[in-house]
Amino acid sequence: MSEKTKQKTTLIAIILISAIVMRLIPHLPNFAPITAAALFSAAYLPKKYIFIVPLAAAAISDYLLLYINPFGSPVLNFSELQPIGALVNSTTAWVWASFMISGLIGLLLRRKQGIIRVGSVSLLASLQFYLITNFGVWAAGAYARDLSGLVASYVAGLPFLNWTVLGDLFYTFSFFALYAIVMKEYGQEAKIAKSAPKTAQPF
Repeated sequence: MSEKTKQKTTLIAIILISAIVMRLIPHLPNFAPITAAALFSAAYLPKKYIFIVPLAAAAISDYLLLYINPFGSPVLNFSELQPIGALVNSTTAWVWASFMISGLIGLLLRRKQGIIRVGSVSLLASLQFYLITNFGVWAAGAYARDLSGLVASYVAGLPFLNWTVLGDLFYTFSFFALYAIVMKEYGQEAKIAKSAPKTAQPF
């Protein structure tokens, strides 16, 4: 396995594990890293991972949440094996579709990143998540099937929008900043290794 392939594999693993773990520990409502994982994957990983990474993180963490309740008691409940289908509900398709759209939005960061650009893309991803998932709640029948019901669904989702925005900004900047730091350190080490004098090999 080449060094470049190892780096990509490690990066994918770190994103997946961190996104999953952060959803399983106590956190504020909608303060989650899945959208940030989608944006980061789109910016730095091969395009085939744009959908795979966020959907894998969402599916795995959704299933584990059937056994782990970070907000209740008992926190762990492994009394019975849950079927895979149990992680799917009336709004799952809308939520996962939103993560896929975030992956597409993340392509805006593929060639150029910066504080303002990363922040703006993160806000755009948060907004579409709010619009799509609350539309999904309405479409699933939680509110009256008319315009007033749709408006009520969006109004009910407003308190969660604040945490969605803050969570997406926090995790997106964290992922991008940590990656920049690691790449900078790796680049310096590679530069030092390249400039180091080679020792003579014995005959």
